[in-house]
Amino acid sequence: MRFRDRRAAGRALATRLMEYADQLDVVVLALPRGGVPVGYEVALALNAPLDVFLVRKLGTPGQEELAMGAIASGGIRVLNPDVVEGLAISEHVIDQIAAAEGLELARQAHLYRDERPAMQVKDRIVILVDDGLATGATMRAALIALRQEQLRRLVAAVPVAPEATCWALGAIADEAVCLETPEPFYGVGLWYDDFAPTSDDEVRNLLRRSAERGATPPQHPGEPPERHPTL
Repeated sequence: MRFRDRRAAGRALATRLMEYADQLDVVVLALPRGGVPVGYEVALALNAPLDVFLVRKLGTPGQEELAMGAIASGGIRVLNPDVVEGLAISEHVIDQIAAAEGLELARQAHLYRDERPAMQVKDRIVILVDDGLATGATMRAALIALRQEQLRRLVAAVPVAPEATCWALGAIADEAVCLETPEPFYGVGLWYDDFAPTSDDEVRNLLRRSAERGATPPQHPGEPPERHPTL
């Protein structure tokens, strides 16, 4: 299957996630930027709130492409002990790099959320969405970070990914939903008719529209649900 665009991919992906529809404890988190249009449609179909989950790689000094870890929304830090110990990277250096990436994380959070607080995920079912995966490195970092939270269930969901990558995600998440697993894979963009970059403005607009729909469920399960008004 080829997808017309990310929004169409999100609607298709949602059909595999309908068991989570209309549940007060379900939250959809999207990896920016391309995951947000996909996540928007998933959240709409499931009547669930939408937020971004921000992840920043911690590059190794002098080898910035080699990740020694990552930081994520909520003050979460995940380190790769093999890299840290193998290269004898000090805690002081890690703290310095994490602080710099933390500033960028905060900038993105401010830019995307328009002062709205981050979604609470404790004791909830979290569906983490992206527009597709090749190696899945960023998604893995986000899943590992979310594993540090007290979630009820963690689901990784993407429209398209190599089968091996999807299996690898399933080893971290409670469930991995990959709508299409074509082989040979080649690249995510080949499975979209329109794979133009998602802009910061589009991310902000979709998050704002989701919030304005009243899609955020109650903070406590005993409260009555809020429904999406008809657009």
